[in-house]
Amino acid sequence: MAELASLWIVRHGESTANVAATAAETSGAELIDLTHRDADVPLSPTGEEQARATGRWLAGLPEGRRPDVAVVSPYLRAVRTAELALAGTGVPMSRDERLRDRELGILDGLTGHGVRKRYPEEAQRRARLGKFYYRPPGGESWTDVALRLRALLGDLRRDHEGGHVLLFGHDALVFLLRYLVEGLTEEELMALTREQVIANCSVTGWRADRAGHLAPEVFNDVAHLHRQGAQPTREDEVHAEPV
Repeated sequence: MAELASLWIVRHGESTANVAATAAETSGAELIDLTHRDADVPLSPTGEEQARATGRWLAGLPEGRRPDVAVVSPYLRAVRTAELALAGTGVPMSRDERLRDRELGILDGLTGHGVRKRYPEEAQRRARLGKFYYRPPGGESWTDVALRLRALLGDLRRDHEGGHVLLFGHDALVFLLRYLVEGLTEEELMALTREQVIANCSVTGWRADRAGHLAPEVFNDVAHLHRQGAQPTREDEVHAEPV
């Protein structure tokens, strides 16, 4: 099977919705104070700083390690992260809707407390089915997102064989790429989600080994933000799913 030389994914920088979600969860509110639809949520000032720091990291990569192409979620927070990080690099960027964030359907805009208060039957159904297979009404399960990512990976391997590909996306995509690239089980993937919170502008990457297979190289790394003087988002300020 055709394979890439390397693959990275960068989670978008801190967004205004991340900030609002943290405030809502902390205060015990049912609703997150959102002023944009999910696709149009912008970066916060901290998120823009994180994206620029990611760009300085990219510019410092050795010539043979720099990405040949960037593929980006069409959501504004990811597009803006990519634009700031890729500025001046000459790396071509394209958007692909298969990299969009997981859609939460009727649970969109609710905190965990809000879901339990307004849709207790959904909270119970999710507990019964498990996080991996639960699909909120009007939304997507983790397996739904995995299916679109599996198709994207196939296209990338075919169109960029032997190339270095950089993705910009969302936290669930980082976990699911590990599931797909590394052949994790449901149990291994869910253990990861319990142990880790994917940080804003963190880098996760794989590099082809001697056999030509992608092997893990770095996961959820924010060392470049520290080195470049940006402020990493604290883990308790990174909004996860409401249920």
